[in-house]
Amino acid sequence: MSKYSKEDIVNSVPQKGFFGHPKGLFTLFFTEFWERFSYYGMRAILLFYMYYEVSKGGLGLDEGTAASIMAIYGSLVYMSGIIGGWIADRILGGTSTVFYGGVLIMFGHIVLSLPGNLTAFFISMVLIVIGTGLLKPNVSNVVGDLYAPEDYRRDSGFSIFYMGINLGGFLAPLIVGTVGQEYSFHAGFAIAAVGMFFGLITFMLTKKKNLGLAGKNVPNPLTKAERSKTYKRVGIGAIIIIILFALTIPTGILTISGLTYIVSFLGLSIPTAYFIVMFRSKKTTTDERSRLLAYIPLFVASMMFWSIQEQGSIILAQYADQRVDLSFAGLGIQSSWFQSLNPLFIIFLAPVFAWLWIRLRSKQPSTPKKFAYGLMFAGVSFLIMMIPAIMNGDNLVNPLWLVLSFLLVVLGELLLSPVGLSATTKLAPAAFASQTMSLWFLSNAAGQAMNAQLVKLYNIDTEVAYFGILGGASVLLGIILFAFAPRISKLMKGVN
Repeated sequence: MSKYSKEDIVNSVPQKGFFGHPKGLFTLFFTEFWERFSYYGMRAILLFYMYYEVSKGGLGLDEGTAASIMAIYGSLVYMSGIIGGWIADRILGGTSTVFYGGVLIMFGHIVLSLPGNLTAFFISMVLIVIGTGLLKPNVSNVVGDLYAPEDYRRDSGFSIFYMGINLGGFLAPLIVGTVGQEYSFHAGFAIAAVGMFFGLITFMLTKKKNLGLAGKNVPNPLTKAERSKTYKRVGIGAIIIIILFALTIPTGILTISGLTYIVSFLGLSIPTAYFIVMFRSKKTTTDERSRLLAYIPLFVASMMFWSIQEQGSIILAQYADQRVDLSFAGLGIQSSWFQSLNPLFIIFLAPVFAWLWIRLRSKQPSTPKKFAYGLMFAGVSFLIMMIPAIMNGDNLVNPLWLVLSFLLVVLGELLLSPVGLSATTKLAPAAFASQTMSLWFLSNAAGQAMNAQLVKLYNIDTEVAYFGILGGASVLLGIILFAFAPRISKLMKGVN
């Protein structure tokens, strides 16, 4: 079982040194800054790289296929968090898993930076998917390790951490996007690789002094017998998957369209199985089971929210490239720059929310109510996109409509995402700490798994209905969640 107690871990971390927060927040803030720089930089140009013609440096895929690939790629990135959470909980612990994940991400971006065909593209995607799965859930879980359970700074700390994520996300599209669209997609991907390299250097140079024992625990380690059996099963499973791909892809049995349906099924079935396993486990206490029940509606709300938010890099990116007037106030705008709007607004608003939660303390809205407000803002961000479609028809629209849409979804994101990260660390069963954080990211995977099917429905003729139906569904779900918030709070057993 765990080698160190929660008290041992908290006491090993310098509790002051980064804006009134534990010093370890500095290490994790800048590690995640560079990791997100590499990820969002790559993603800002990935859709365009896929559907731009080969003569323009792209892969020449059709737009619908490119949009579906973006969705399944995003879903698999977060779905792979299961692997990262399991490895941290049972083999390596959080900090070591974070490092190995960063190495895989860097190599994935290096492959993308080299001229290649569709096969090389998918190899790079596999590396980035697995690497992000190792790094993403565990770096957030280590943030939770920095604070005592009753520390009122926790939500504020996650908001500051979230701002670090978005500093990287803001700069990346401006730098990588400009280089990628003005000069070469591969040059843009190379800059993303350098960003991940800087993240690894930051982590290695500061972790010993700043993190102490945070992320060192292996909460539920494999026994020697389990280890041997697990390695054998993983090896056999990998061989089977490779053989299946080798037989079905060249023969046309497995197509990209077929893959989207498989990912959509996995995106919904895996979190369901996860909830069942944790709920029925003998290592889960009665109070922890109650908290898991409270977590289910939060998970569903998060899934709906991310379905809308993640379309900012798919449908709204395509919208920016094809439907927006890119000449504004005498300036030429790159369509990739719109990907900086979301993190830009978070940079300015995250400190406001961090201050607000500390200011309100016990008077702040409950976690379920914060989620409900977040869903409503996300829904309105889509509903307002109906207006330019109705007013302008097929004509190019003013870019300020997109700016407003991104602003509204950011307000929802700050109510839901950092709060969800914090709630996950508090609601997680002790034996499944990192894996529950993986479950939180599975809500994003599930939302994007739905998107793999939804984005196929979008075109200029369905634009009004598309934004209206999805936006309306999110607002309605937010209202329902708000109504049931008191009951959900009771199931959380003292967790706010």
